[in-house]
Amino acid sequence: MKSIYKKGAALAAAALMTVAFAGCGGGDKSASKGPKDTLTVGITNFADSLEPTDNYFGWQVMRYGVGECLVHFDNKMNPEPWIAESWKVSDDKLSWTFKIKDIKFSNGNKVTAEAVKKSLERTFAKAPRAKVMFEYESMTANGQELVIKTKKPYATLPGLLGDPLFIIVDVTEDGKVDFAKSGPICTGPYKVTSFSKAKCELDANPNYSGTVPFKHLIINTIDDPNTRAMALQKGEIDMAVNIGAGDLALFQDKNKFNISEISSIRDTLLRLNQNPGRPLADKNVRRALIKSMDRETYGNVLLKGTYIPGGPMLPPSLDYAFDELDKMNPDKYDVEAAKKLLADAGWKDTDGDGFVDKDGKNLELNFTFYSGRAELPLFAEAVQSDAKKVGIKVNLKNVDYNILFDIGKKGEYDLLISNILTEQAGDPEFFMNVYFRTNKDGNTPENASGYSNPEYDALSEKLSGEFDPAKRRDIIIQMEKIMMNDAGTVILGYPKTNLVSSKNIANANIYPCDYYWVTK
Repeated sequence: MKSIYKKGAALAAAALMTVAFAGCGGGDKSASKGPKDTLTVGITNFADSLEPTDNYFGWQVMRYGVGECLVHFDNKMNPEPWIAESWKVSDDKLSWTFKIKDIKFSNGNKVTAEAVKKSLERTFAKAPRAKVMFEYESMTANGQELVIKTKKPYATLPGLLGDPLFIIVDVTEDGKVDFAKSGPICTGPYKVTSFSKAKCELDANPNYSGTVPFKHLIINTIDDPNTRAMALQKGEIDMAVNIGAGDLALFQDKNKFNISEISSIRDTLLRLNQNPGRPLADKNVRRALIKSMDRETYGNVLLKGTYIPGGPMLPPSLDYAFDELDKMNPDKYDVEAAKKLLADAGWKDTDGDGFVDKDGKNLELNFTFYSGRAELPLFAEAVQSDAKKVGIKVNLKNVDYNILFDIGKKGEYDLLISNILTEQAGDPEFFMNVYFRTNKDGNTPENASGYSNPEYDALSEKLSGEFDPAKRRDIIIQMEKIMMNDAGTVILGYPKTNLVSSKNIANANIYPCDYYWVTK
């Protein structure tokens, strides 16, 4: 692993040199701190559009304090009222009634149940992912009450409607306003005045239902974590999301800075292409690859303790028997066992080039990653180095984040790295379904890896209609065990996440779900 550490150190040094020569602002020369009535924030940004139904761009709309959903999550991922002040489900578990608060959109239009209905219908019409989350039979609006009747019981429907995909927008402005370029008309504390991927400027929403703390908001895209740290140190920004591990020590002075850090509910995982004809279609090869990865070293040494080493499907921050599952994990680091698995699968180094081969071809895997998160290239290089120890050749391919979506849905990879929220709806059901349930007729496009297990699918279906929390927990743990026994994916680690702010800023706290950066 020494070469990996050297590369990691070199990357960090290069980033610091970039700060010294280029200054702050992530390449945006206009990025600057505003006056005292302005909050200036440094972030990483993957969105080149503010249309909430495109890809996962709704996340940025919500993170910027623009968009809100019917439901909000507290710091323990429990759903709580937001645009909806209350909800209830019918005895047959098919009809949910949401009572809408008496509030306005940023343009002054009243938020009625009919307006919410039209917004949700727009989402389903424009985003195929919506139907993956749930399917409805009908929606009926009456004054401030919205009734959603679903095609089957969905125990987590309120939580699903808290996903940024379901941000409530004023549909009457769609077309008059280009939501992608100018931002949607929503109900949050801020509204967009100008937007580019490098910089977003916003003003306080004059029709917001509560008090907005700043008149103006500047969001600067500063993708390099070292550059974000330097900008915060210099006072060029007031707040920074996800300061790198090596820089957190710079902000320990509590008279100057606040650090909000939590163990997140995210997985950094590798999707393994198991489609017929691919090397990883063989479970022995998958298991050998996973056993070659020294995940303890990745988290504790390479990433300086900012990652909990990977193991079970769901992170230790969630209550799903993590310790029990980790003890029975068959894929712990074991180089010799990995070599034996490859030999048993017919892969041996017959020509002495250091890589195993079969039928005249080396075992080569294409690893696709993106560098928007500073740790992902380090993971990629670490996996490449460790795989080589057991004779597997890994080719690295760095792509733009948005291209990654297409690659993932088309299955054009052997290994594809993803940093994924495991409780997108206050429950892991959506995560476990959308990435690992059998992709029948393209109904789960995120699972283009080819992973398929009938027992897993049956439990997934059972989970959807189970409302008892204890029974849901047992089903989820069973699904985790199946995934582990199949070597269906590999969890590289569970990231910690942080938000660091100037002492002048109050209540700047990071949430587990990663949706809320700027709030009221």
